[in-house]
Amino acid sequence: MEQAIVYGDGLLFLGSCFADEVGSRCRGLGFNAQVNPFGVLYNPASIAQSLQRLQSGTPFTHDEVVKVGGTFYCTFSHNTDFWCPSEEALLEKVNAHLAAAHRHFLEARWIVLSLGTSWVFREKASGQVVSNCHKLPAHCFVRERLSLEHTRQLLAAVLRQFPDKQFLFTVSPLRHLKDGLHGNQLSKATLLLAVDQLCGDFPNAHYFPAYEILLDELRDYRFYKEDMVHPTVQAADYLFEKFVAFAVSPSEEPAMKAVESLRKMLQHRPLFPESQLFKDFEALKQRKIAELQAQFPKVKIASVGWPVTLPVDQ
Repeated sequence: MEQAIVYGDGLLFLGSCFADEVGSRCRGLGFNAQVNPFGVLYNPASIAQSLQRLQSGTPFTHDEVVKVGGTFYCTFSHNTDFWCPSEEALLEKVNAHLAAAHRHFLEARWIVLSLGTSWVFREKASGQVVSNCHKLPAHCFVRERLSLEHTRQLLAAVLRQFPDKQFLFTVSPLRHLKDGLHGNQLSKATLLLAVDQLCGDFPNAHYFPAYEILLDELRDYRFYKEDMVHPTVQAADYLFEKFVAFAVSPSEEPAMKAVESLRKMLQHRPLFPESQLFKDFEALKQRKIAELQAQFPKVKIASVGWPVTLPVDQ
């Protein structure tokens, strides 16, 4: 790409659990990244709605709260990770996340969108496309597949609204088998064609072929977990290496190597924290942090110690 990610750029990852995976790894390398402030999102309509909310920063209100599971509360804009035992606790939680994400979004240079499916669920009562059905009865929703043109229009509107930001699209390599094999293929094809048109029409739209890499380069089932859907750690490592080579400026390689070395040190768990050996190790760690920050001042050290984990939710 002519445009490339460098340290100091604000990054926002939104979408499927592939966004969670890549975003958390970027945070682990010290990039200034925020990941899925509404939880995992799958369809283009929900992602577009979330971007509008991030731009406006309009707080969530009691009118948007939904009672789920009999005793919990959430909103149709969030996934199940945000369930709370009371409306007050929910609104405090989601609005705190929103306020931080709003500030980050306004300053972000890169928006990475991982599209999972073109199938959506629309609440019958409001006509709203929901990000998550929260296990509510099926009769409350209508299931439909977004057309190619509708998908393109949703995302084109976002690109027009934020011409100062670079958008990096990817189609999640995870298959949504609940849609059926044919339904999944139609869904992915809709997303792929829509993004291809966008990249041809907008100079700030780019595409990373995660779907193609996993299905074509890593076509063997040894690269999938037991569920035959989620990638193994080996496959996730390979995809991330390809993402970095595609999206991150080669000039950042020395900083990334230094950060990776420091991150491993920060994740060390002491066996004997009272020992002099451990105290010496802590002193060495603080010295290494100071040296790295002095050499690479744009690295976000606060993110480096975060563990990198694979997502468990499709």
